[in-house]
Amino acid sequence: MSASSDGAVIRLLIADDQALVRGALGALLDLEPDLAVVGMAADGAEAVRLAEDLRPDVCLMDIQMPGMDGVEATRRIREASPATRVLVVTTFARPGYLRSALDSGASGFIVKDTPAEQLAEAVRRVHSGLRVLDPALAAEGLFDGANPLSERERQVLRLAADGRSAAAIAAEVFLSAGTVRNHLSAAIGKTGAANRAQAVRIALDKGWI
Repeated sequence: MSASSDGAVIRLLIADDQALVRGALGALLDLEPDLAVVGMAADGAEAVRLAEDLRPDVCLMDIQMPGMDGVEATRRIREASPATRVLVVTTFARPGYLRSALDSGASGFIVKDTPAEQLAEAVRRVHSGLRVLDPALAAEGLFDGANPLSERERQVLRLAADGRSAAAIAAEVFLSAGTVRNHLSAAIGKTGAANRAQAVRIALDKGWI
């Protein structure tokens, strides 16, 4: 299938923290006559730098990467290179991630076990201006509410996921231990959890943190 009406090759940037995944995606997509991988990034910050330098047509973006994650990288790429479309390709099929990715400017969201032909077609569709969503995840996401947690609640829950005490979290975020406990209590209530650990699990499952 032609990439565009003038037959131009679609230039791709692949961002994933796993070298094996980057290589596999690149090898698969380079087999398509209308697709060409022009850059690879191991984290979000590198993806933003390469997008600014290379101005790719489409960036295939992982969600969970060290440092800057895929959601923030997507937002920055869309600001730095508005013509670059972002297709999120992730292992983490969670409605919260889908919503966050779309809110940050992504044009598509699919999972990594998508067959190669469907992945290539998703790239073409995103490049043409269409939105591509994993069908099952999109349907689930329609009925899954927006992230109810505030930025501060997300922050303290992420730190609580490591098993830190309220005092340790307080020292990290420059708040009092009482304020941290209040944020944790609010997060527990909003997630419908019975305790802090369960709130962390629920928030992770839904892609809220």
